[in-house]
Amino acid sequence: MKKTYSAKANEIMDVAEAHMRKGGFDAVSFRDLASAVGVKSASVHYHFPQKPDLGQAIVSRYRSRIAETLGDAADSRASIAKLKLLFSVYSTALNSGDSVCLCCMLGAESRYLPTDVAAEVSLFFGDMTDWTRGALQADLPKARAAALAAHIISALQGAMVLSVALDDNSHLTNTQKMLLRFVKSELES
Repeated sequence: MKKTYSAKANEIMDVAEAHMRKGGFDAVSFRDLASAVGVKSASVHYHFPQKPDLGQAIVSRYRSRIAETLGDAADSRASIAKLKLLFSVYSTALNSGDSVCLCCMLGAESRYLPTDVAAEVSLFFGDMTDWTRGALQADLPKARAAALAAHIISALQGAMVLSVALDDNSHLTNTQKMLLRFVKSELES
C-alpha cells in the first residue's frame, strides 16, 4: 500500500532524494534538509524519526513513481513500445537531475546501507527486472526474457553511471539504441 505524506514531508523527501542521487545515502543530513526546506531539524525528525526511515520512504516512493509510470508489463502494448517507455524513464532521470537513478546510486553502496533501505533498493531492482521480463515475455520464451531483462537493466544502470562520470549523456542514448536493435533482432528470430 502506498503511504501518503504531508506536503512538508514530501518537500523534505524531494530535497533528500536529490542529494542522494548525487552523493549517496551519506550525502543527506537532517540539518541540511531542515535548512533547505526552512524548518528546524526537529521538524525533519518529526516526519522521519531516523535517517533510515527517511531513506526507506524515499526509495519506496521512488519505486511507486516508476511503477506508475511504466504501468502493467502484461498489457497489450508491443514489447518495443514498453521498452521505449522504460528507456524514457532512465533518460528523464538522467536529463532532469543530471544524476543517476536513485537506486543506481544507493545500489552501489547497498552493503553499507541500513538494512531496511538496502531491502527497498533490492526490491526496486527486482521490480525493474520483473517488469522488463514481463514486457518481453509475450514475444520470447520465459528464460530468454528473464536473461534479457537482467541484461537490459544492467546496461541501462551502467550507461547512466558512465554518462554522469564522463559528463556525456550520449552513453545512455547510445546504449538504448543498441539495446533496441538487439531486442528487435531477438524478436524477429
